[in-house]
Amino acid sequence: MIYATQHYIGNYQPARTETRTAIAPTVGRVRKVDAKTKRCKPGAERQTEIRTDSYATNGILKCTFLPKLKTAQSVQACEETVKTERDFYQSLSELAEHYGIEPMPTKDFGYPYNIALSMWDMETKVKRINTNWDGFNLIQDSKKTFLTSEERYNTGTTLYYIPIVPLFQMLKNKKRKKTAQLLLSVCSYLYHIADIPYYRQEESNLYWMYEMHKDWIEQDDETEDTQNYKREFQIAEYIGDSIEQRLFNRTNLKVFEERLNRFKSRDTFDKECYQIACNMFALYTEYPTASIFRNAPMYKEDPDNDDTENEAIGMEKYISFIADTKGWLYESLSDSINNEFNEYGVMEEPTISKCFDGSEITATNLDFENRLFALLNELCGLLYEYKTTENEHHK
Repeated sequence: MIYATQHYIGNYQPARTETRTAIAPTVGRVRKVDAKTKRCKPGAERQTEIRTDSYATNGILKCTFLPKLKTAQSVQACEETVKTERDFYQSLSELAEHYGIEPMPTKDFGYPYNIALSMWDMETKVKRINTNWDGFNLIQDSKKTFLTSEERYNTGTTLYYIPIVPLFQMLKNKKRKKTAQLLLSVCSYLYHIADIPYYRQEESNLYWMYEMHKDWIEQDDETEDTQNYKREFQIAEYIGDSIEQRLFNRTNLKVFEERLNRFKSRDTFDKECYQIACNMFALYTEYPTASIFRNAPMYKEDPDNDDTENEAIGMEKYISFIADTKGWLYESLSDSINNEFNEYGVMEEPTISKCFDGSEITATNLDFENRLFALLNELCGLLYEYKTTENEHHK
C-alpha cells in the first residue's frame, strides 16, 4: 500500500510540546540566635586574654541575623506552598479520573519533589493508553495551581493529497463504473462534510500553486517539452472542473448507503474500495457534521516578524484534492511545496487542550481524526495504484 503520497514534507520533524512545570522554590528554615552578647562592666579587672580555638573563627558565618519581616515572609511562603500542593493534587485527581488512571501516592514526599514525581508518573501512564497524548503543563497564576493536558494527532509530515484523475478514468471504464460511483459518494462526503479543500477553488492553497507553475511555463522559453507541460495543465483543469461538478451534487450523499448495499465486488481492488467506503460511511454516520479542521490549532502570528520559522504550516496546505500524484506537473508542485514547508518551524495538527481547574472538562477526543486520516491514506493509495492495477488485471 502506498500512503497518502510518495512525497513527505521536506526534512521537517513535527515540533512536540515540552512538559513544563512551574514549581516554587523550597522554603528554607531560619535558625534564631540563642542569646544576646553581654558587655563587661566598667572598671572590672582585666582578665588574662583567652583566644578561641582556630576552628571557631568562621562560626559566625553560619549564623543568619534576619529581621522579623523575613520571618513573616517565610510563613507566607509556607502557606503558599501548602495551597500549591492542595490545588495540584485536586487538579491531578480530576486529570486521573478523566483518563481513568490510578496516580502514584506521592504526598509523603517533600515539596517540590512530590509534584515532579506525580507528573512523571502521570505522563508515563497516560502515554500507555492514549496514542494522541502530547504532554501536559503545570499552570500557576495569582489564584490557583492546576494542570492542562494536550492531545495531538501526529500527521507524520505527510501530504494528504487525494488524486481525482484516476477517479475520472475509472468513471470512463465500464467495468469499474459501479466502483467509481461508490468512490464518488466517498469523495462527495469529503468535499461537502469533511470540508477538504478542492484545488480548482480559488481559496485553496493548491489553486495558487497550480497558477504559479502555469505562469512559469508560459514565461519560460519554448522547449520540446513545453507543449506536454501545457497539456498537463489543461488536463488538470478540465478533469478538475468535471469531477467537481459531480461531487457538488449532494445526491451522491443521499444514495451513499444504497450504493453500498447494492455493490458487488469483482476482485481485490473492488473489495478494498468497498471496505474504504463502508468505513467512511460509518464515520459520516457517527460524525455527520464534523470537519477535518474542527480541532485545527490557532497559532498567533506576529505581524512585525517576517521570520517564517516562527510561522505554522496550516492544515489546508497539506490536505486537499489534487489533479494527480504522478507525472511532471505533480513532481514540480511537490518540489515547490517541500521547499516552502522547509522554511517553516511549526506544523498545525489536530489538537485538543483540556484544563483541569475545577471547571467542566470537555469530553472531546481525536477519534474522528484518527479514523479519517487513516482512511485518507488508504484512499490515496488505492487511487494512486489504480492504473497499475488495471494493467495487471487485463494481462
